[in-house]
Amino acid sequence: MEKLVLIVHSISALAIIVLILLQQGKGAAAGASFGSGASQTVFGSDGGGSFFTRATAIFATVFFVLSIVLAVMAKNHSKVAVQGLPAVPAAAQQAPAVPAPVTDVPATQNQAAPASAASDVPVTTPEQSK
Repeated sequence: MEKLVLIVHSISALAIIVLILLQQGKGAAAGASFGSGASQTVFGSDGGGSFFTRATAIFATVFFVLSIVLAVMAKNHSKVAVQGLPAVPAAAQQAPAVPAPVTDVPATQNQAAPASAASDVPVTTPEQSK
């Protein structure tokens, strides 16, 4: 059912785009008054304005109704998915605690860095900076 609604929704969106692009602007009627042969068109001397306007309104209504239907279907689909999950206790929703430091490290690795590593950094004395 949802796929059918999506297909009709897409078709109505494309139809709206095509119908809007086929319509002429308000300034196009000025050429008809100077004898551009508008009375010989397919839709008569009035043009296809009323036909295209009415068709656009119908497809726009279908588009908006289907948008609401799809929103309701998505809402109902999400409720079904959430109802299948087990309830989570309030204690489990809290942020996890900070992990405790590791204490089983041998004493030789837990000591300060050797003095040779500290001597690799050059030291400037006040006399050298002048």
